[in-house]
Amino acid sequence: MHIARTLPELREFLGHYRRPALVATMGNLHEGHMALVREAKPLGDVTVASIFVNRLQFLPHEDFDSYPRTWDSDCEKLRSVGCDLLFAPDEKVLYPEPQTCKVHPDPVLADILEGHFRPGFFVGVCTVVMKLFACVQPRFAVFGKKDYQQLMMIRHMVRQFALPIEIVGSETRRADDGLALSSRNGYLSEAERAEAVQLSAALRAMADAVRSGERDFAAIEARAMRSLEARGWKPDYLLLRRRTDLQAAAAGEPLVALAAARLGTTRLIDNLEIDR
Repeated sequence: MHIARTLPELREFLGHYRRPALVATMGNLHEGHMALVREAKPLGDVTVASIFVNRLQFLPHEDFDSYPRTWDSDCEKLRSVGCDLLFAPDEKVLYPEPQTCKVHPDPVLADILEGHFRPGFFVGVCTVVMKLFACVQPRFAVFGKKDYQQLMMIRHMVRQFALPIEIVGSETRRADDGLALSSRNGYLSEAERAEAVQLSAALRAMADAVRSGERDFAAIEARAMRSLEARGWKPDYLLLRRRTDLQAAAAGEPLVALAAARLGTTRLIDNLEIDR
C-alpha cells in the first residue's frame, strides 16, 4: 500500500489511473470500514482510502482533540484488505489557509435530525468531502448507510454540483448482537457495551410496530423514546421518516427509523430501513 501525505504525492500516484474508488474515513478503523474498502475494490482501477480527522465537523464541546488516532493499526487493516493508496494529509495540507469557502447544504435536509442537534455539522462534512473529491477525483465513492443522513447529503451535493462521481451506499455492518459498528463504540465501558444493543432493539421495535399495521407514528416514536429513557439513556431522537428525503412520513411510504441517543458520555446513532 502506498501512502501519500501531500497533494503532489497523491496526484503523482493517481496519474497512472482513470477510475479511483474512494473510501473517506477519520481513522480509528474497524471492520465496518474494511467492508467499505472491500466493496470499493471491484468498482475502480485503484482503491483509495483517506484518513483525516476533520476539525470543521466537530462542535466546540465535542471530541476533536480526544478522537482516537490509531495510525499503525489503521495501516495494518487497510493493507490486509488490499487498499492500494492511503491519503493521509495533515491539516496544513488539506487546509493550508483558513477554509472560508465552505459548502452549505440545503437546510431542508441539513438542519434536521443530526443537523438540529449538531448545528453546522453538515457544513463541515460537505466541505471536507468536496475537498477530498477535488484532491482524489474519484469515479466512485463508498459511504456507509449507518450515517444515513450523511449519505443522503453527499448524494444531494454530488447531484447539485454535477460531479462525475457515483456514490455507493454500503449496508450497515453490525456486531453479532446487533450493535452497529462505530469508532465511538470504543468509548463504551463493558457494562455500556452490553447495554448499547438496546438502541438497535428500539429501532427493530419501531419497525415491527409499523409492519404490524400501527399507523400512529408519533405514538411509536414516543414509546421508543420512553423505552430508552427508562434504561438510563438520553435520546436525542427516535423518528420514522420518509426514506426518500427524511421528511415527515405518511402511511404507505418507504420508511426509515433513525435514532441518536447518549449512553453515559457516548453518543450513538443508528437507523433501520423498514420494508413492508
